[in-house]
Amino acid sequence: MAKKKKKNIMVCVTQQKSCERLIERGAQIREGTDELHVVHVVKDSWKYFSEMEESDALDYLYEVSKNFQANLSVINSDDIEKSLSEFARSRNVRVIVMGESKENSKQQDMIFRLRKTINMDVAFDIVTELENED
Repeated sequence: MAKKKKKNIMVCVTQQKSCERLIERGAQIREGTDELHVVHVVKDSWKYFSEMEESDALDYLYEVSKNFQANLSVINSDDIEKSLSEFARSRNVRVIVMGESKENSKQQDMIFRLRKTINMDVAFDIVTELENED
């Protein structure tokens, strides 16, 4: 019997608590030995939170990731798409889970920009705002 190919999963998150639903989706589609990677890219110029709030948000992401047996990676980069693409390539990711974009222009839409940049065979699983709500 042929060995089933690993389908590593990358979940792209921000520091919002609503990201738990994205991590949960990644866990739902994971099978067997698939690896679940939760990735948060931070631009150095972004300072939305105080250091304490940012620390709390990262602690929250870490705990949620741990609850779903996922690896959390926080990347500092000014080129989000490139960093996510490189991460996906280096981990042999086959599925990328993202929340739907609320942006009106393609230039601001991270899903569009990542699809354009990724240059590898990968499926996108886009979670809408209404999904995974009780």
